[in-house]
Amino acid sequence: MDLFESVPNFSEGRRADVIDAISAAASKAFVLDTDPDPDHHRVVVSMAGARQSVVDGLMGAISAAVAQIDLGTHQGVHPRVGAADVVPIVPLGETSLELCRELAHEVGQRVWSELGVPVYFYGHGEHKTLADIRAGRAQLDLGRDLHPAAGAVSIGARRVLVAFNVILYDLDLVAARALARSIRESGAGLRGVQALAFELPGKRIQLSMNMFRLDETTPSNVVAELERRGIGVGAQQVVGLCPAAAADSAADGRLLEGRLASVSADAGARRCEERGGEEMTALASRLRREARELALLRADQDDFLSGAERAAALVHVLRAAHVDDPEVEGLLGVAAAGLRRALSPATEALYRARVDALDARLA
Repeated sequence: MDLFESVPNFSEGRRADVIDAISAAASKAFVLDTDPDPDHHRVVVSMAGARQSVVDGLMGAISAAVAQIDLGTHQGVHPRVGAADVVPIVPLGETSLELCRELAHEVGQRVWSELGVPVYFYGHGEHKTLADIRAGRAQLDLGRDLHPAAGAVSIGARRVLVAFNVILYDLDLVAARALARSIRESGAGLRGVQALAFELPGKRIQLSMNMFRLDETTPSNVVAELERRGIGVGAQQVVGLCPAAAADSAADGRLLEGRLASVSADAGARRCEERGGEEMTALASRLRREARELALLRADQDDFLSGAERAAALVHVLRAAHVDDPEVEGLLGVAAAGLRRALSPATEALYRARVDALDARLA
């Protein structure tokens, strides 16, 4: 089964009722996380599932945003072009980027035809980037003029990335912007890094980054480079979720794979409750507890291994209870495999028997 993640960014980070409405409207997909930022006046909703689930979840969330957000009154430090600002489609497991692009175009056509909001397509297979769109260098792909309240939606396919913010000490905004330019890949800095600097309330200076080549540069690499340059680094923040293989302590409780396993356990619990009976009710309670714990997995090797084992075991638990589902099994497979890839050679050597048993289960 082809599986997808989407992490749409909406231009609302302060009104809890609007944020809740957008997140609830996304629930036809598996909602992994809702992460609002009042300074940026922005919320990131992470969702996953099979193609139709993600399309339905995105259309619900985008519709809710268009109905309740007016860019004419919006103020925030982050650049934006729409109420539903950016809608990336990301492959999970063996899904191809080309299928993600097809899904992006399906969503874009529906946004334009059903909501009347114009669309930019960006990313894989397109001829424009988000930077082009935000700088006014791109033309709309669907529609001719921006929606008076909702602006436009930028939709596209890309690989997984990590959004990562750090507070900088002892730098003013001018110096922070120079630093951002110097660490960007486009400025001959760190591979796979995009960076902007913002001044937040309280005169806090924030370096806001996207890392899109995670096999080359992770949050830990960036922090190490800042410290090498003698930059004072304060609070670190992962925005949305982070794949385990790129995670450091800032991603504790925000692991993509942990959330995939968590929503899968929760889906199993709902099916048990629908079946009813004492045995199913007891299993539902255990699955709910497992869901809560998996959502909070830490970014350390012991949790990676135990999380992978638990995700792989859940497939068999749900099958044995006859509450299994191909979409849920697929998400659990992605979760277990991602956590397995995050294991270091030292962990593999220390827990050889457990890792071999895990590999046999995942084969």
